[in-house]
Amino acid sequence: MSHPSFADLGLAEPLLRALTDSGYTTPTPIQAQAIPQVLQGGDLLAAAQTGTGKTAGFTLPLLQLLMRQPAHQAGKPRALVLTPTRELAAQVAESVQNYGKYLKLKSMVMFGGVNIRPQINALRQPLDILVATPGRLLDHLGQRTLDLSAVEILVLDEADRMLDMGFIHDIRKILALLPARRQNLLFSATFSDEIKTLADKLLKQPKLIEVARRNATNELVTQKIHLVDRDRKTDLLIHLIKEHNWFQVLVFTRTKHGANRLAEKLEKIGIPAAAIHGNKSQNARTRALADFKDNTLQVLVATDIAARGLDIDQLPHVVNFELPNVAEDYVHRIGRTGRAGSEGEAVSLVCVDELNFLKDIEKLTKQSIPKIDVPGFIADLSVKPEAIPMGNGARGQRSGQGHKSRQTPERKPGAAAPARASTHPRTTGNTNTSRSSTPAAQPPSRQQSGRPASALFSPPKKR
Repeated sequence: MSHPSFADLGLAEPLLRALTDSGYTTPTPIQAQAIPQVLQGGDLLAAAQTGTGKTAGFTLPLLQLLMRQPAHQAGKPRALVLTPTRELAAQVAESVQNYGKYLKLKSMVMFGGVNIRPQINALRQPLDILVATPGRLLDHLGQRTLDLSAVEILVLDEADRMLDMGFIHDIRKILALLPARRQNLLFSATFSDEIKTLADKLLKQPKLIEVARRNATNELVTQKIHLVDRDRKTDLLIHLIKEHNWFQVLVFTRTKHGANRLAEKLEKIGIPAAAIHGNKSQNARTRALADFKDNTLQVLVATDIAARGLDIDQLPHVVNFELPNVAEDYVHRIGRTGRAGSEGEAVSLVCVDELNFLKDIEKLTKQSIPKIDVPGFIADLSVKPEAIPMGNGARGQRSGQGHKSRQTPERKPGAAAPARASTHPRTTGNTNTSRSSTPAAQPPSRQQSGRPASALFSPPKKR
C-alpha cells in the first residue's frame, strides 16, 4: 500500500510549499490521520508518543482552517493552543511560524517569568493563533489584555502532562471563558483514565486516533538495563560515554539537585555537560539546549519536567541515570530518542534500590528489558535496598523497594515563579506569522487538587 503525500491530505498550496521548504515529503501516521479529521471541523482525541509528528498534525490543518479569513480584531485570537511547558510552547510556535510563512496569519506565544509588557503590546495587534501556557494566559485575562470570545479552535497539547503538573484548575477557568461553539483538539501521549474523563467532559462526539498501543514504547528504540551499585553509577556513565564515544547524550535524573551534581562531576573530568531544570533561568536553558543540538555540549542532564517538549532530531542516546518513580515517565523519557524514523538507544543504570521501579516499568510496557552486565561494574544484588530520597522534580509514589515517601513537584503549585532572565532567541525573519517567540519561564500551576478530573469539570455547554 502506498503512503499518502501531504497533497493527498487536502492541504493548501502555501502549506505544501512551506513543507517542501522544511524538507518534509511524507506525513507520519498521526499526521496522515489527524490532518483530514481536523480539516473536517469536528472534535478530535488523539494519542501519539513524542516524536511522532503530532505538532504538525494539528498546526497544519489549524493554519488551513484560519487562512481564508485573517484576523482583524486586536487581542482576540481565533485559535488557542495550550501547552504545559515553555519549551513545548516555543516548539509549537516555531511550527506555526515555519508552516505558515506564506500565509498572512498572525501568531504569538506567551509564558510567565518574563516581562508581561511586551506581550501586552503585542496583543494590541490583530491575532489569529495564540500559543500559551495556562498561568500567563490567566494573568492576561486577569488584566483584561486578552479576550477569548473569538476562539474558534482550542488545542490542548500534551494534555496528560498538563494534568500531571496540576494545571487542571487553570484549564477549567480558561474553558469557562471560551465560546460554547468551537472545535476542540486534545492530544496526549497516552490515553490514561484521567485523560478519557477529561475528553468526555470537553469533547463532543470526537474522532479517535491512536497510533501506538497504550503505554507502548517505540520499536525503534533499543532498550537495555545495566545493573550497578548505587555509588558506581557516575563511574559507569563516564565509562560508557568514553568507551563508546557517545555524543548528544540526554541523561535523566529524578531531582534538580541530582542533575546539577551529575553535570558538575562530568564537567570536572572533561566531558562537556550542563543541567536543565525548573530552577535554571530561561537564558541558561536556551543556551544549554542550543549547545547540545550543535554538539558543543556532549551531555545534557535533565529532570522530567524540564525535558518535556524538547525537540531534538536524531537524538541517539537517552540514559536513565535514575529510574523514574512513575512508570509512565519512563515511556516519555525514552521517547526523546528514536524519533521521526531514526533509531535510538535507551540505557538505564539500575541499582538494587530501584528494582521495584523496574518491575513497574516492565509491567506497564508489557516487556522484559534486557539486563546486560558491564565488566568491572557488576552489581552486588545481595546488599540491602535503601529508601530513595525524593526531592523536587519527582511526583508521588513509593520508593523503589516499597518505602513510602512523599514527594513534591518541580515547583510547588501556588509557589511564586523564581526570577527569570528574559531572552530573545533568533527569529526566522518572518514577521507575518509570529510576533513573539521568546521562550519564557513555565508558570507555576495555581492550585493542585487530588480530586479526579470528572469532579473538576462541569458538563460542556450545548453547542
